Amino acid sequence: MRKFMGGAGAAAAVALVAAATVARAEDYPARDISVVVVWAAGGGTDTVNRLIAAEMQQHLPARINVVNRTGGVGGSAGMSFVYGQPADGYTLAGISESNVTAGVQGGWDQRFEVWQPFIVGGSPDLVSVSANAPYQTLKELIEAAKAKPGEIRVGASAAGSIHHLNLLALEKGTGAKFNYIPYDGSAPAQNAAVSGEVAVVVTSLAEQQQLIRAKRLRPLAMLTPNAVSVEGIGDVPSAFADFPDLKEHLPIQQAIGFAVRADAPDAVKKTLTDAFDKAVQSDKVKGWAAQNFYEISGKSGEAAREEFQRLEGLFAWTLHELGAATVSPEKLGIPKPAK
Repeated sequence: MRKFMGGAGAAAAVALVAAATVARAEDYPARDISVVVVWAAGGGTDTVNRLIAAEMQQHLPARINVVNRTGGVGGSAGMSFVYGQPADGYTLAGISESNVTAGVQGGWDQRFEVWQPFIVGGSPDLVSVSANAPYQTLKELIEAAKAKPGEIRVGASAAGSIHHLNLLALEKGTGAKFNYIPYDGSAPAQNAAVSGEVAVVVTSLAEQQQLIRAKRLRPLAMLTPNAVSVEGIGDVPSAFADFPDLKEHLPIQQAIGFAVRADAPDAVKKTLTDAFDKAVQSDKVKGWAAQNFYEISGKSGEAAREEFQRLEGLFAWTLHELGAATVSPEKLGIPKPAK
């Protein structure tokens, strides 16, 4: 006959399991770690994760292997896979700010708070025009857009993406109205500007840099408070110089990095944080960032969680107001950002 443990026996078993879990967490990592990048190989999130993984593993007694798992909406296929793995820190998600849209797009049924993110950084957005466009400055472009509202075509990635949000912020901060043309990603939006299919493009400096150097795109202004110097081109002024009201809406910047399940043991999070902090301060990461126009964030812990909460509210409610959300952010419990 099968025997069942009484209350004392069950409690002892639970205590033994808990003790074993703590011991395993204290020994972390005892084997290789996997980072599952939820976006395609060769993209910005993939590149950054391979860079930071290579640096972090120098401070860990294990390797960090980076793989890709795409699909779903907002990176939901990769996130769902990682979240389905044990919360032991051996399977991490390679993420970006765009993952916060998965919930309102129907691919993810939870808030982003179920993750503990680590933010390496991102590249700032700018406004550029095709080489043959008549606009030499952002001020000229804005004046033309105000003269003919909704006629000047601007390419950016899909509705609710960071580049689209930056375009909306530009409109709000200047009073201009453009004809937004959504593309599947930054590359096709930039190609459309090069070919003249659109006159203007809003993507990141890291993504545009080669086209700018080749003089196939002409940069007008950074959507950040500071100007940026581009080798072979010179200074790209800040949009804030001529349009100070932009400070009420910008900057909205990328947040690329990785995440562990929020319910992972504290010992695991501490080990990852220690290795992450050392990696983002390494000469290799700093040098790569400088060459590729990436601004290092280095946020972890509560600072990173707060950053993603802010982005989740901003992105989710913007999609909702555009009619592009299939699930209400209110249903998911995502607070509406303050105006």
